[in-house]
Amino acid sequence: MIGREKELGQIEELYNSGRFEFMVMYGRRRVGKTTILREFANRHKIVFYPAQEKNDSLNLQDFSRTLQQYFDGRFIAPFQTWEDALSYITERSGDERTMIVIDEFPFMAGPNPSIKSMFQHEIDHKWKEQNIFLLLCGSSVSFMVNDIMGYESPLYGRVTSSMEVRPFDYFDGAKFFPDYSYVDQLTAYGILGGVPRYLNAFSSKKSIRDNIEKEILTNGAFLNDEPMMLLRMELREPNIYNSILEAIARGYNKVTEIADCIHEDKSKCSKYILTLLTIRLIEKRVPCGEAPGSKKTIYTLTDNFYRFWYHYIFANKSYYEMLGEKDAAKEIIDDISDFMGSAFEEICRQYLVRRARLKKLPFVPAMIGKWWGNNPIIKAQDDVDILALNKKKTEGIFCECKFTNKPMPMAEYEDLLIAAKGFPETMKKYLMFISKGGFADSVRRRAKEEGAVLLTVEDLFKE
Repeated sequence: MIGREKELGQIEELYNSGRFEFMVMYGRRRVGKTTILREFANRHKIVFYPAQEKNDSLNLQDFSRTLQQYFDGRFIAPFQTWEDALSYITERSGDERTMIVIDEFPFMAGPNPSIKSMFQHEIDHKWKEQNIFLLLCGSSVSFMVNDIMGYESPLYGRVTSSMEVRPFDYFDGAKFFPDYSYVDQLTAYGILGGVPRYLNAFSSKKSIRDNIEKEILTNGAFLNDEPMMLLRMELREPNIYNSILEAIARGYNKVTEIADCIHEDKSKCSKYILTLLTIRLIEKRVPCGEAPGSKKTIYTLTDNFYRFWYHYIFANKSYYEMLGEKDAAKEIIDDISDFMGSAFEEICRQYLVRRARLKKLPFVPAMIGKWWGNNPIIKAQDDVDILALNKKKTEGIFCECKFTNKPMPMAEYEDLLIAAKGFPETMKKYLMFISKGGFADSVRRRAKEEGAVLLTVEDLFKE
């Protein structure tokens, strides 16, 4: 298993605690939650029940079979009620650790919301004094956060630990492509993002162009219509959500811009955006160092593959079908460096976060992200690809990121220097440049004189 040692370690720690534990695990679909749970089940004898979209009685029947096969080695008959099933766990759990894992718990609790109260009753009256570890997992982030851990939930206050399973960063994502160069590893990550199911769809035995042709553009391929399929599973009105996601992918990042682009009322648009925030498909951003309520708020897609799909596939599907998969893949590859610009910025941000955790930056940032706003030096709008600030905003790392084949010229160096001068003179400033194509000799000489850090793609993979 790639890159999930931390998550497995956290579950292992709770498993070995010797007391009642109740973990809630959640995360968007395809992110690898079930893979983590199955890997843990391979290491320990546990009750593992994957709930399905069935009616209540069929779920109870399947859960009964799973419990009885675990405790008795055979299935006798389904329990009459959920209370009977939970009481059976109570009675059969002895001194040894009993771990109950229910994957996709919303499929169980959706048809029968009272199940949450039944679990709450058993926890309060029996399980909290027993050697039981309950783990409920779900892909509906809003359900797991609000209906399980929320204040109005019967299970509120019973949870001893929670885990949001997040997509991989570029460093772990690259491990899926051992045969690729560093540049191709980053390009694959820029296209697919950090969702394991998407990363597994590409093969490093094939070129990126061939992967795009076979695994994305070909009708029937898993990734061909994946974003649309997931929206239909998650949401009632996928058409409006599709329009919003396409608008954001095309660079319309503010609510008013999005509303104008899709010809919808701003207030209605805001409600749909809130839903997309809840299911982790988009995120809200403000310039680094500003308050969350800043008027400069923008929205971006959190998932690289969604950004790729809405940027290239969604609007061009009929055109690509006429063009043919091979030529369409070539057209996309010819444009991919431009597309990779914002993805590379995020990769570089992840690099700085990794360095910060290793205590290998000048300071541990309290804030890190893109900055944009007015620069008083040039009396115009300006931006910094990545800005990292300490708690008191007395130190800052200013980083420029370039994913082009040409060596970075002096003009780019001076642009970042001017942007940094727009911040208070009292701030201690560190300049960093990360360039796929390397650096012009003049940039190297000046950086050495002024103490600026120059990094290439290879440097991003150094531990």
